[in-house]
Amino acid sequence: MRVEYINPFVETSFRVLKEVLGGAEVKRGDLYLKSTAMPVMGVAALVGLAGDVEGRVLFDMTFETALNIASKMNEEKLPAFDDLAKATISELANLITAQSVTKLHDLGFKFDLTPPALFAGEKMEIAALGGTTDNVEALIVPLITDYGKIEVNVAIRERT
Repeated sequence: MRVEYINPFVETSFRVLKEVLGGAEVKRGDLYLKSTAMPVMGVAALVGLAGDVEGRVLFDMTFETALNIASKMNEEKLPAFDDLAKATISELANLITAQSVTKLHDLGFKFDLTPPALFAGEKMEIAALGGTTDNVEALIVPLITDYGKIEVNVAIRERT
């Protein structure tokens, strides 16, 4: 996985989170690699990528973190992870990936996004890319805020 594919997602996630959380502190945790077939924390917004590269970006967080962030973005305390909270987290994923892909297009990379898909549940696992049996590693970038931790999980490979 080439670093020039990853950096726009990390930089944009950091900047957009800081913005939507009203300037709250956002810290970057240690990067690590993980198999793409892995459990998620509870709420995962997934955006697919297709074109010069294929893959996906996953924004993974607990229900508590998702509710905290959705509440802050809507400027009201949301009582439950309802349709408004789900739409808000999907929009956050959309904001980050759209701006990241714009940066990548400016660098000469060409690919499109799928609309965000939101998964919420206990003991869920996201499987390998494109239904293949190839084990593609994902780069995980934890972003820690006062509202909770979001893991930006990027798994991209060049098309062959």
